[in-house]
Amino acid sequence: MRLDEINLSDIEFWSLPRDVRTEAFARLRAERPRAFFDEPEIEDPQNMFPTGPGYWSLTTHADIIEVSRRAGDFCSGQGTNIIDMPPFLLDFFGSMINMDDPRHARMRRIVSRAFTPRVLDSMKADVEGIAEGIVADIAPRGECDFVTEVAGLVPLRIIVDLMGIPRSEERFIFDRTNTILGFTDEEYLPVQDPMTISLALITAGQELAAMVQELAQARLEEPRNDLITALVNADVDGERLTPEELASFFILLVAAGNETTRNVIAHGLHMLSVHPDQRAWLLEDFDARAPAAVEEIVRWASPVIHFRRTVTHDGVRLGDQEFSEGDKVVLWYWSGNRDDAVFADPHRFDITRTPNDHVGFGGPGPHFCLGAHLARREVTVALREVLRVLPDIAPTGEPEYLRSNFINGIKHLPVTFTPA
Repeated sequence: MRLDEINLSDIEFWSLPRDVRTEAFARLRAERPRAFFDEPEIEDPQNMFPTGPGYWSLTTHADIIEVSRRAGDFCSGQGTNIIDMPPFLLDFFGSMINMDDPRHARMRRIVSRAFTPRVLDSMKADVEGIAEGIVADIAPRGECDFVTEVAGLVPLRIIVDLMGIPRSEERFIFDRTNTILGFTDEEYLPVQDPMTISLALITAGQELAAMVQELAQARLEEPRNDLITALVNADVDGERLTPEELASFFILLVAAGNETTRNVIAHGLHMLSVHPDQRAWLLEDFDARAPAAVEEIVRWASPVIHFRRTVTHDGVRLGDQEFSEGDKVVLWYWSGNRDDAVFADPHRFDITRTPNDHVGFGGPGPHFCLGAHLARREVTVALREVLRVLPDIAPTGEPEYLRSNFINGIKHLPVTFTPA
């Protein structure tokens, strides 16, 4: 693909074969690492999503790291999507990822009181038990859709149990998170016009918010040993989450936490099946080798393809380029994770890779993924249990990928195995 043919704003670009897109990003990194693109024009009679001024695409690992560290120069509070969202939707769907300090720091301090590594470590047995139960359910059948029945269910059930939500609500949550993060795919939203998309997004978000707010009220009246109780009672210097903040954090947790981790698990099984030698090496000593394998799977999957930042004042420099206040820059994590200036042979899947300084959980700085610790545990436990119980599990065809420039998703992955 020629440089002048690359258009990251065209949703059709994201339907091209993956090797074509890989080559396009390699060309951008080499020849135009800070390329400028016009924003997509949206036929929007209500003018909810006006066409913006365009954006600079940052495709190198070094630029992504630098911008992530400099939150004072490159802010998140004006939105992390390429297009400008109406203000009322920024907090509703983005929670902390669409905030700057001091609001971001306040929110993160409160949430962290109920979401510490020590608390999550105490869940180890629960995570393992959930994975065991899910694999046991499909083991006698000999086949399944690995995404919808295993990879998607493990992180979702963990979040549901962690929050204290009835498991009967799993399908309800699964469908609405598919709408929120997969709205550019016709499987999840058959009608692709702006008004239909807007209504579907708002409806899905409101339904999730109403569910968690009802549960939060119940926990205030009758506390339990769950994350909702911890969140509604978390107090930092007299400050607590408002009902609206709790709802938006829950949407972030079930959408970002569930969707991204399920895609890492799905990409992991697929790539380990494509590379049976690496799969065999991992299984020789799973516990010792899993940490490096998980990091490489996260690098390869890059479940969040990009986030946007906005320049906060005139004169901000990045290398030899100067930006003006209001300029948009887009951090293409997927591209940064394939930068040959950082990763030797970056297009090779290699679970022995070390070091592995990927940006699969975002770059350094205040917005590094709060759930990275839990995500690593979920991926490790899910793959360990699947490969232990179903050692010959293998895809029967190519993954069916999500049509999206935001989530590197696998919608379906049919697999077969010897019934166990």
